[in-house]
Amino acid sequence: MNPVLNKKTFQTVSYGDDVMTINGVINKSFILWLFLAAGAYFGWTNAASIMNIYFWLITAGALALCVIISFNVRTAPYFSPIYAFGEGLVLGAITLFAEKDYPGIAVNAIFLTICDLFLMLAAFKSGKIRATKKFVKIVALSTAAICLVYFLDIILLVCHTPGIAFIHSSGALGILVSVFVVIIASLNLVVDFEFIQNGVEGHAPKYMEWYGAFALMVTIVWLYLEILRLLSKVRD
Repeated sequence: MNPVLNKKTFQTVSYGDDVMTINGVINKSFILWLFLAAGAYFGWTNAASIMNIYFWLITAGALALCVIISFNVRTAPYFSPIYAFGEGLVLGAITLFAEKDYPGIAVNAIFLTICDLFLMLAAFKSGKIRATKKFVKIVALSTAAICLVYFLDIILLVCHTPGIAFIHSSGALGILVSVFVVIIASLNLVVDFEFIQNGVEGHAPKYMEWYGAFALMVTIVWLYLEILRLLSKVRD
């Protein structure tokens, strides 16, 4: 489950007359994606310096902002645009290097991410997929397991070791692992939609629109990166 959304998210905020709406979340999402697009353009045009010098600094800063926003939702209107721009820098640089190795992969990854997003939204709106307690539990445990494996892999890579082989392998096992991660990332979208809907129905305060938009961005960025990884493995 998306770590920035949980059952207590809408229980720990103050409520007022100016309340959260679906249109408000959509509008805030559009603003955040503009910031991310601007960052991605800058990251694309300065990929070498970002990947060689600033990658870990920007990544650590984005992670820090993610933690701050998660623990203090009132900061979302102020910090989420900065987070979006930082994520864009990293995404732009990563995408350029992937595009050089596998021409056309960027367009395919973006297209598949958008299709996945609307497919999950359609399934959620139609009621074909519902975020029941069992569903949320399975998604949350799967996401936690993936995060743990990725964290261990990063530690190994920082220590100049090969890392966890099946994560990076382009063989059958590596592709299956990536497919599984893409599925879990997609299911996280359903959980996000459910929590946002609960906030709207519960008349959460207006600033929670920023938090909802931020939470969706976290999941979609993760989904995009996993699709990019999967496509690169298939191309190999």
